[in-house]
Amino acid sequence: MGRGPALNTDRGAEAPTRLLLVEDDARIRQALRMALADEGCEVVEAPDGESALAALAGTPVDVVLLDLMLPGVGGLEVCRTLRARGNLPIIIVSARADHRDVIAGLEAGADDYVTKPLVAAVLAARIRALLRRRAPGTTGVATVVRAGDLEIRPDEQVVLRGGRPVHLTRTEFGVLLELASAGGRVVTREALLRRVWGYDYVADTRLLDVHVRRLRRKVEDDPDDPRCVLTVRGSGYKIGQTG
Repeated sequence: MGRGPALNTDRGAEAPTRLLLVEDDARIRQALRMALADEGCEVVEAPDGESALAALAGTPVDVVLLDLMLPGVGGLEVCRTLRARGNLPIIIVSARADHRDVIAGLEAGADDYVTKPLVAAVLAARIRALLRRRAPGTTGVATVVRAGDLEIRPDEQVVLRGGRPVHLTRTEFGVLLELASAGGRVVTREALLRRVWGYDYVADTRLLDVHVRRLRRKVEDDPDDPRCVLTVRGSGYKIGQTG
């Protein structure tokens, strides 16, 4: 396998992307470590949830690749714990492909969900897209975008609601910024998947819909009766109450 372009991050232009790979199968860990090293990544390994949480206490990483079926502390619990601690990007990598498992993983706070078997180059592309997602200073849009009582500062990755900070994941921020930047125009699901997740094909829209549901919980007075992030049936989403 040829080496792909290095996955650099804001830890420094020369620093490779550092991944925490949480996987209990030693053979899969070894295969993924070697394949991702060919893609320009530095891989830290953890065989279970407890080891993963301990590793993160002392080792900064750029993204977590998280299996669901782990001994001891399960993958969903690890995901919830990490999301409660902050906005560290999380990609679930699992053999579970049932829609209920996908939704559960995304609801637990994952940014993306990839099913096994894996193609390392494709996984590396998904990691690149996640780390590019509205990185500070690279948005190329207005310094401040306003929608109703929301104030979005792209270059700082800051969202204020009524003057108070709203804590969004990198992915939730990307979805909100795309909608707010459209100024009330409809943004199709396909366009959002392409712009936020980097998909160049029509992917499973559950990925987007779950993130929109999570976003509404943070920016709406009543997530079941949204006034800010609106669904346009058969098309996509748009921002409401712009101004």
